[in-house]
Formats: sequence, structure tokens, C-alpha cells
Amino acid sequence: MYFADSIKRTHFMVNTEIITNPDGSIYHLSLHPEDIAKIIITVGDPDRVAMVSKYFDKVTLKKQNREFVTHTGELQGKQLTVLSTGIGTDNIDIVLNELDILAKFDLQKLEITNPDYQLEVIRIGTSGTIHSDIPVDSFLASEFAIGLDGLLLYYLTNEHKIEKELYSHFMSFCELHLKLPMRPYIASADRQLMQEFGSKMAKGITVTCPGFYGPQGRQINAKIFQENYLNSLRAFSFHDRRITNFEMETAGIYGLARELGHKSLSCNAILANRATGEFSKEPQKTIDKLITEVLTVIINR
Repeated sequence: MYFADSIKRTHFMVNTEIITNPDGSIYHLSLHPEDIAKIIITVGDPDRVAMVSKYFDKVTLKKQNREFVTHTGELQGKQLTVLSTGIGTDNIDIVLNELDILAKFDLQKLEITNPDYQLEVIRIGTSGTIHSDIPVDSFLASEFAIGLDGLLLYYLTNEHKIEKELYSHFMSFCELHLKLPMRPYIASADRQLMQEFGSKMAKGITVTCPGFYGPQGRQINAKIFQENYLNSLRAFSFHDRRITNFEMETAGIYGLARELGHKSLSCNAILANRATGEFSKEPQKTIDKLITEVLTVIINR
């Protein structure tokens, strides 16, 4: 794995690369290695952490630093961690890297002790679809993610063959129909997690955006770069797959998880339909239902 190998190959000032707090915890998450489980559920909203952990049989740890709220506990014998990331892939860069450090490093010696340790990162998030036939309050598992946020462009990546094919096909499509303001990247879900958690959900290609308004085609007072942005994305297809929804974290999770050697899956509660103009009348109920469905799969594995 690139990150672990680079630590072994390169001599650098580790105090500026792996930063810890006075209590020995990792800098932003304020966690110790023993604070996290192998299964990590990520949510964007810090208030949503308690919506997940309320189903645990017991909660053994509660910590908060900035927007990063962490609860670790147990559900029917399974150790689980639920962690809020906040909004956007800039936070995902912090969360995924620091989770990887917690999983693999001795923070006192700043040495890798578990280079092959593999986390399972499952996002429970909210999203808006761009197609009229995907109903509000339904669930969607992101098979692929197209990153329009730029995060993975700062890393050396090892794309799968199908990711390279999707990238080539998308770029050819963009040359004809869509003027992108930046270079995208492609990342995909872990196949095993997709089979386990996504079997009863719709599947699609998710677009991860660096913002909620213009980057997702919302034009209010500021004009967006291309007025037919949404219609262009609706027309895209790849091996009978289509772009289905917008959100702001999935591509970063998929791409970094892949490069760091972890498994990941993004499960989306569809709260808005951009084609029909409909928004969920009971968004909290829909999110809670998705939480229970994900937890049910975990305890029945």
C-alpha cells in the first residue's frame, strides 16, 4: 500500500506529518487506536451520531473534537464506531487518513505495527437524485463515484480497470456535452460490501461535488457555469449504468479507502428529487430507516 510503503522508504519529520495531542491522541479526531472498531460508520452531521448509537446495546466511548463526534460501542456482539465527518471531502481527507493511522500505527513510537489492518467504512448519508424515477425517501448504494472535488488528484492512485474505463467514457462524454471546470477522478465501492449492504437498494453512479449550490447545478443569484448541467448529466450512461445522484463525500471516501487498503461503501438516503422538485416530508424518519437497515445487515453478517 502506497501510504505505508512511503513511511518505510522516506525519512521525514514525523512530528509534522503525524501530529498528536498532549494526551497522545491523533490530532483532529482526538482518538487513540483503542477507541475505534474495525467497522466504522460515517455520517456527515454530528447530531446524527447519536441517531446511530442509540441502537447500540452499550456505548463504551463518546468523544468530540470540532465537528468530529465519535461513539464506539457494541451491538449484538459486534464492535462498532460511528463518526461524524462534517461536510465535504476536505474533511474526508482528515478522517480517512487519521483512521488509517489509528488502525496501523503505534502513536507513541510513530511506527507502523499493523500495515495490513483493514477497516470497513460505511457511509450513511443524504443525497439528491437527478432522475424522476428514483423516488424521494428511497435508498441508493453508490457503485461508483465521480469526484468533481479534486481531492484524489493530490495522491498517487491505482485505479481498477473498470474505473479507468468509466473515466475514459466520462471524459469523452464531457468533450461533447459537458464543460467541466476541473479534472474529475473515479473511485468505486468495495464489491463485497456492495453485495452485502446494497442488494436491496438502487445502485448508481454518484457525483461528489465540492459544494451544495453551484457545483450541484443550483442557480439562485449567482449564475452557474453551464445552464444545461443537470440535463447533460442525466444523459450519461456507462454499461447500462447512469449518473443517479449528487452528494459531497463519497468519491473521497472511496478513493482514499482504496489507496489506504480499506473497504468502503456509501449508502444514500434520497431526500430530494431534482427532476420533480420534491423534497422529503419526513427526512429524519427516512434517515433513521436507513440507519436501521445498515445496522441490521451488520448484525446478521
